[in-house]
Amino acid sequence: MRSAFTSLAIPEQKIVTAQKEESKDPAAAIGNWLVAVRHAEARLKVNPGETQTRDAYNYAVARVFDVIRKAKLDPWGRPFVVPSSEGEIVLTHRKDSRPGWDPALFDFTPADRIALEGSYVKNRTVRPGIGAPLVAKGKGMNERAKQDFTIPRIYYGVTALVRFEGNKAVVSFEDPLAEEEVRFAGRVQPMAADFTVPLAVMLASTEPRKLEIMRMLTPEKYAETARIARLQPYDPNKTVVLVIHGLMDSQATWTPMINTLRDDPEIRKNFQFWFYSYPSGYPYPYSAALLRKELDAIGKRYPMKNMVVVGHSMGGCISRLLMTDTGDKLWLELFKKRPEETKLSPETHRLASDAIIFDHRKEVGRVIYIAAPLKGSNLASRRIVRWASGIIRSPVKLLHAGSEMLQATTFEADDLKLERVPSSVDTLTPNNRFVKAINKLPLTPGIPYHTIIGDRGKGNSPDSSDGVVPYWSSHMEGAISEKIVPSGHSAHQNEEAIAEVRRILLLHRHLKN
Repeated sequence: MRSAFTSLAIPEQKIVTAQKEESKDPAAAIGNWLVAVRHAEARLKVNPGETQTRDAYNYAVARVFDVIRKAKLDPWGRPFVVPSSEGEIVLTHRKDSRPGWDPALFDFTPADRIALEGSYVKNRTVRPGIGAPLVAKGKGMNERAKQDFTIPRIYYGVTALVRFEGNKAVVSFEDPLAEEEVRFAGRVQPMAADFTVPLAVMLASTEPRKLEIMRMLTPEKYAETARIARLQPYDPNKTVVLVIHGLMDSQATWTPMINTLRDDPEIRKNFQFWFYSYPSGYPYPYSAALLRKELDAIGKRYPMKNMVVVGHSMGGCISRLLMTDTGDKLWLELFKKRPEETKLSPETHRLASDAIIFDHRKEVGRVIYIAAPLKGSNLASRRIVRWASGIIRSPVKLLHAGSEMLQATTFEADDLKLERVPSSVDTLTPNNRFVKAINKLPLTPGIPYHTIIGDRGKGNSPDSSDGVVPYWSSHMEGAISEKIVPSGHSAHQNEEAIAEVRRILLLHRHLKN
């Protein structure tokens, strides 16, 4: 990199000096890096195609933010004057009208300073171009995260560009998920981006996987985590892809898929990714009822249509309830009486109605089921799993309601019979009363759906299994497509499955247009 700066007529000693000054005199170090930025910008105006000069520019901009971070400076409240070999330079930023895009609210880390670690992040998805990719981390927790449908603390990828106006170095913060190109040095150029690092930093900082078991065993303790969260600013021109995780899992499980899909410019241009996360110890009809309430709330703020839902494992079972109109059919199947004739307390009646009387979601335009035990899984019937199900601590209100509902439910000879409210594991058994009843109801016509099914390699479908869910449970008559991939139960992280999701999304975009 030093040779690149030397070719810009910047003595190598200046770069060495800037590096040495970072700890002793941060302002002077910033000044020297900005001199490098100025020279690189000037050369790019004359020779816009010089990749080495572009890389030198990006590196110098990143180092400016590196010094700011290490020295814990806050240059964004007012113009920040720094000395340099070419006189004083005023570091400032372009005012931004976008809500929340105030640099004073964030700490910035250059993406090139972050090494990737962890089982979910193996490949780095980047876009070459002009600018320094940064991770913007919110300085504080967002107290309106639930109302704004965002994550509690913002971790977002931005690209910083510095343009000189006389002695002013003006920083702009660009959104690489919103724009592919940017005008710089007199022409439109590709904007540099790192799509992986922000996800990796968010995972490392929040560690959602640590709570996966606890959210299953003690769901009431984590009730506030049942919600939709956006991964990027809402764009009415981009279709929402809502991903829903499965049992004993978290939103982190989608990182390989989202990281890979964001490598495709067509996906970035046409889709935005949102999570639905929830304590997986809840019976999944209850989790689906919570999701419907979230969708009601979010629809008042962000009008949505033609949304694509991708559900893995139990998340697929939740997704199935978004494309079903039950009327009172499910109620009659379970209780053998009409709702108004069923003797339940008002609170229990309300909970039961929310869980089993509902219409399909009109904002859903397509569903992708991945390794979904839609007809149940025999694994959930095994003794050790039954024991694990028994130690899940159901919320008090569900315990009371479940007791009433069990007394009112009419069971058949081969039904799963419990003396307690069903847990999430119970609602995945093939002989669960709800599972049997919901599979008697047709899916709402007009909503296309697809299945992706794992096969551990025996290649013996329809007798195959992903190790947890058998083929017969994931297979759906009427699916637009069915893709069997060489995978265990984590099929949503399989390369072939991700490629299939990409194919389906692009098909959805084409048909929508």
